[in-house]
Amino acid sequence: MLFVGIVVASSFVVASGYMSAEASSSSVDGRPAFDAAPREGITVVATDSNTWMGKAGDGPRARAELVAFAPNGSVMYYNDTHTRYWDVDPVKGTETTVEYVAADHLNASECHATEPCTRNVVERVNLTTGETTRLYGRITPGKHSTRWHDADRLDEDSLVIADIAQDRVYVVNTTSGLVEWSWDAQTNYSTASGGPYPEDWTHLNDVEVLANGTIMASLRNQDQVIFLDRQTGLVENRTLGEDGKHGIIYEQHNPDYISASNGGPAVLIGDSENNRVVEYQRKNGEWVRSWKWQDARMQWPRDADRLPNGHTLITDSNGNRVFEVNQQGEVVWSVDVAFPYESERLNTGDESTGGPSAAKANLGGGSGGSGSSGEASTGDSGGQVAADREQPGVLDRAWAVVRGLLPGRTANGLMYVTPVWMGGPEVLALAAIVLTLLVWLVCEAYWSSWRASFSKPVSISRRE
Repeated sequence: MLFVGIVVASSFVVASGYMSAEASSSSVDGRPAFDAAPREGITVVATDSNTWMGKAGDGPRARAELVAFAPNGSVMYYNDTHTRYWDVDPVKGTETTVEYVAADHLNASECHATEPCTRNVVERVNLTTGETTRLYGRITPGKHSTRWHDADRLDEDSLVIADIAQDRVYVVNTTSGLVEWSWDAQTNYSTASGGPYPEDWTHLNDVEVLANGTIMASLRNQDQVIFLDRQTGLVENRTLGEDGKHGIIYEQHNPDYISASNGGPAVLIGDSENNRVVEYQRKNGEWVRSWKWQDARMQWPRDADRLPNGHTLITDSNGNRVFEVNQQGEVVWSVDVAFPYESERLNTGDESTGGPSAAKANLGGGSGGSGSSGEASTGDSGGQVAADREQPGVLDRAWAVVRGLLPGRTANGLMYVTPVWMGGPEVLALAAIVLTLLVWLVCEAYWSSWRASFSKPVSISRRE
């Protein structure tokens, strides 16, 4: 009876999760319907997908989207024509125009080659009129480690590209198509560092042009945020993080720079494999952790923007949501979106340029402990919010414990391959069903009056 009870209860949890997702799913003109509450400003979300060839397969996570929510919560713009959407940035001097990076997976015949390839594009769209202009694009071989994730505007004619395919940062003139400057990671890094070389060595996934022209870049597989001078190259002694020191940052995404005028220098980071958002403040030549946020649902966050009011807009990829937390760490706005990569609140500054540092916004007022770019910060900010502000249930808390015991990549990899309706509680319930059935089967075999022998041929006989 114990086994039956566990299986029935666990099956109820899994079925409830599925039915809830089915009941809440709807579509408008063939696209998903979103339940976004009103929020001041336009919120633009770019979503990834986990399909390998365009629209192959059904389900929310197989569909990549660029969606904009109006202040009243309605969808004012929607597009799902590309295989993947990545970075999205506001266009300076406009109200409703953004530039974004997208990728299209092409088959071998489309690539005029024997293997599939990827078309990477940077496009500009007016969210009001839908008018779209392609600014720049390039074909790269393969798929997984060749898709560009980010580009940033240097000036009216030039873009900075985070080139994952060639492990480099480069500046291109979009009028002439000429590369005007580049930095290759092999200039300063050994190929023994980071990920497998050359398949996915640095996974260089983000670039940001600072006010003084310095370029900040994210070497995901080296667990580092670096700073590049276009005259001298890598800025020594300014790197945040260290290869393999996962207590600092672990395969991060979308670091945002906060300037001294806004309480920095500080960097706000989606600390993806640690399932948290962190901020580091520059003090006395070292990077000191000044803020951290996570909850029981947080799973592989890949973006966080500090808004001018001190709130933080967070993109939780495997948590399938975009949400905003206030200075106290409370969730004040949220929308469920399948597998989001990055979000942007328009007219608040590009990324986090318009927002204050944790110290200036008094996000708890704590110091965040001691540490440098070469060692993990062990202290916690007084502004840390580790508890779920959305009142998690018993299974949510249990999943948070299990997730903490698992390596970050294991837990996130598990959530990556599960359906969008399966959260931590459903995964635990499914595991309980499988484990219970296995134990039940072993017990039945042990106490059974029948036995099997595996000689040739196999025979089954009743025990004496």
